[in-house]
This record gives sequence, C-alpha cells and structure tokens, in this order.
Amino acid sequence: MVDLTSFSALSFDVYGTLIDWEAGIATVLKQWAEAHGSDLDDEALLLAYAENEAAVEREYPSLAYAEVLQAAFRRTASDLGLPVTDEEVQVLGRSVPEWPAFDDTHEALTRLKQHYKLIILSNVHQQGVDGSIKRMDVEFDQVNTAEKIGSYKPNPRNFEVLIENLGELGLEKSQLLHVAQSLFHDHVPGKNAGLDSIWINRRHDRPGWGATPDPKVGVTPDGEYKSLADFADAVDAAFAAKA
Repeated sequence: MVDLTSFSALSFDVYGTLIDWEAGIATVLKQWAEAHGSDLDDEALLLAYAENEAAVEREYPSLAYAEVLQAAFRRTASDLGLPVTDEEVQVLGRSVPEWPAFDDTHEALTRLKQHYKLIILSNVHQQGVDGSIKRMDVEFDQVNTAEKIGSYKPNPRNFEVLIENLGELGLEKSQLLHVAQSLFHDHVPGKNAGLDSIWINRRHDRPGWGATPDPKVGVTPDGEYKSLADFADAVDAAFAAKA
C-alpha cells in the first residue's frame, strides 16, 4: 500500500468510477432489447456491448464519443441478431449527461478535495463530461478528455498527455495518484506509464467484467477499495494519523 499522504493530486477515470456508466448504458440497451422481443438481462447486454465500444475507440480514435456509442450499439445489435434504428442508437449517443453519479461520489470527492487537486482523464467528449461534472457538483482542477487528446484509453497517449499537463498545475508525475475502476482502460496503461494507482472495485460483488473488457494481462494496483467512500475514509485516516 502506498502512502496516501505523499501525493498532491488524484486523477480520475469518470465513467465506471464516479459516474455509473453501466446503469446508463444498460437502461438504454434494456429498453431497446425488450422493444424487439429480447429477454436478455443487463449483464448479458453489457457483456455483448463492452468489446464493441473498445473496438470502435481503437479503430476510430478521433471519433466523438457520442458517435462511438452509436457505432458500438450498431455492432452489438448485429452480434445479437436484433434490429436497431437510427433513433435508437441516437438515444444512447445523447444519454451521457443523464448517466447517474454513484451515491458516494459527491460526498467522497468533496472530502478528497480537502487533501488533493482533482483531475479528470476521461474517454468521453467535453459535452458529456460537462454534464457529468454538474451531476457530481464538484469543481475539478483540470479536465482531460478523449476529444481533446484525440485518442481513447487504453492508448498510452492519453496517459502521456495527463502527465504532460501536470506542469500546468505545478505538479510532477510522482505527486499524482490515479484512481479508477477499469483495469483495462486505466490500470494497465497507467502502470505502463509509471503511475501509482488505486482500484475502486465497483464490481466487487458481481462476477464478470460488465461494460469493461477483460484486461487479458495481469496488473496490480497499489490499493483496492470497494467504493470511493471507502477510499476517502482511508485518505482521511492517513492524513489524520500524520497530523
């Protein structure tokens, strides 16, 4: 376990860590599947969807995230042998600002902000992130999006830009701790970039990978917590012990 008091900033994956993207995506996919006579449950739909989104992001790194969602939806429909209309895929493309924050997100971020600068490293377009920041109701010190960077995690470039941009906040890489749920999108490339990381294991009580692809390689984060609230508790305790 790393010394949580030795860092000056936290960088966050948003979707899956702070915002419940699985609930947001599953809501749209479930309504679509039921409308076309399918009884697939949320987990089955997310599993079918996950690899398609990652593939679209890899193949079309400059595509806006709303369009990534639509393209991944079309591929998922094809894989499942179900029809999908232009309007149905557009519903998913527009849905990002409506995805809910996890119940502990606002309160935990508010506590963490007392100890660190807060940075976003997101695979979503600026409009989507702006809507999610309003839902979280916390001010971030820096926001890095796939739209600005021109590629999607787990592309190493996204972490290179994150580290490069630390200079704007007067920080160095050693002062940054990356906090994320996705091993595939964040912990594997984050470790390759030389970052310490904390795993918020939101799926600790569910089998499988959900909307996040299997990382297919081993990775060991520097700490694991079941929720952001648990992580914030650990941070508060660490700083209190050092005071």
